[in-house]
Amino acid sequence: MKLFLTSVSVVLALSSQANTHQKLSRNDYVELWKTEAIRQMKEHNIPASITLAQGILESGSGNSELAVKGKNHFGIKCHGWTGKKMYMDDDAKGECFRVYKSAEQSYEDHSLFLNKYDRYAFLFDLDLADYKAWAKGLRKAGYATNPQYPQLLIKLIEDLELDQYDKGMVPEIVAQPELIAANESMSNKHDVAIKGKRSKYVVVKKGDTFYKIAQEFGLTLGQLYRYNDFDPKKDFLEEGDIVYINKKRVGTFFKKKKEITLKEDASLNELSQEYGIKASSLARINGFARKDVVLSAGETVTLR
Repeated sequence: MKLFLTSVSVVLALSSQANTHQKLSRNDYVELWKTEAIRQMKEHNIPASITLAQGILESGSGNSELAVKGKNHFGIKCHGWTGKKMYMDDDAKGECFRVYKSAEQSYEDHSLFLNKYDRYAFLFDLDLADYKAWAKGLRKAGYATNPQYPQLLIKLIEDLELDQYDKGMVPEIVAQPELIAANESMSNKHDVAIKGKRSKYVVVKKGDTFYKIAQEFGLTLGQLYRYNDFDPKKDFLEEGDIVYINKKRVGTFFKKKKEITLKEDASLNELSQEYGIKASSLARINGFARKDVVLSAGETVTLR
């Protein structure tokens, strides 16, 4: 009976947020979002304990203005975001934050955000059970400016015993409709092509998502992002896009010097995807200090 009453109270708390927000305790927040945190862990390889602790810390247990009005539970700033935005004071005045349609979308975007940017890549080499290393790694990668950020996360995890969810300890997880649709579409297989005898890729079809392609080829989203040099602002795939399903060549596969003249403006990321050569290699070959370079039509680019 106690468990039933707890569940009912949490559901009522959640429904009330749509109108007059009822303040949630840390325990209420965990009850509400532990299932989603575990789902994100299974899909994106981020410890559920870390996701929950960040959610509690960044959103004030779901009570902050950004969480209530913007459904943003992780304090993720715009960074090229093309959706709705909120402006609030943070490290500086009037900073831009992402606004979501639902808190679930905020959880999904948090996972994609960590998988997407190179500075977080080393985290995915850590043990999922090592929440202390993850907490320290997030600070090292620049997720937060507070030097005490790791200690704050670790204290939350240990006080609330959030590490139990890293083992998948949660009531039955209800299958999400979008995941069912993704699995049902597995029959829509992609033909695998190869560039330079090594770099395998597929061409995106209508309705494809990062998740669908990762599932089809047994990859995590983190692997898929690392194999490709997508523009950091790219939030979805478009029909005709090239997606690599294994590591690109670090160097070039051309045997002789190869140069091209651009017919239109293009970034090194775009050229990397087209020719199957890592953007960092293209930057090195062409003498650029960074790989986030945009070249103009008429410029010559050396591929070898």
